[in-house]
Amino acid sequence: MACKSKPLSIQRMTLLAMMTTLCQVSRLVFQFLPNVQPVTVILIILTLSLGISDGMIVAVLSIFISNITLGMGVWTLAQMISFVFLVLLTGLVVKPFFTRIPFVFMVFYATLSGYLYGFIISLVQAPFFGIQNIWVYYISGLPFDTLHAIGNGGFYLILAPILFPLLKRFTEKYFAEKN
Repeated sequence: MACKSKPLSIQRMTLLAMMTTLCQVSRLVFQFLPNVQPVTVILIILTLSLGISDGMIVAVLSIFISNITLGMGVWTLAQMISFVFLVLLTGLVVKPFFTRIPFVFMVFYATLSGYLYGFIISLVQAPFFGIQNIWVYYISGLPFDTLHAIGNGGFYLILAPILFPLLKRFTEKYFAEKN
């Protein structure tokens, strides 16, 4: 299901632009709920379907573009680094075993990624707020990480049955045109 050798074709650029837009719009739509947004789940599904490079492109672009509207700051770089880490983790650790992983485990992974995202954010921002206060900073953010985690679990339940078939259809059509 993954694109092995992917030139930057018009079809691929269009898909990545649409996925970036989906992430950006979903951040705006759910901004009234702190840390509840489907971006993490979209990136997990995209990485599992298309690969690490596509996941990274969408992660960085969606955070940069949505933060133009929501506000830029030191957290923008931390968000990008956190999402890139999650994309790498998903692509390198989860993807090789994805076809054998039960759906329930993937919901658990999506949920856990909310906590992991918050921990990485805390690590990246620690130098800005004082490395000696890292645990205080991290623990104070746990309620927001919990909202992110719960949201991720729910969004995976909703989006996985929708996005996986759509992305599979794209990759099948993309390879059919190339061969």
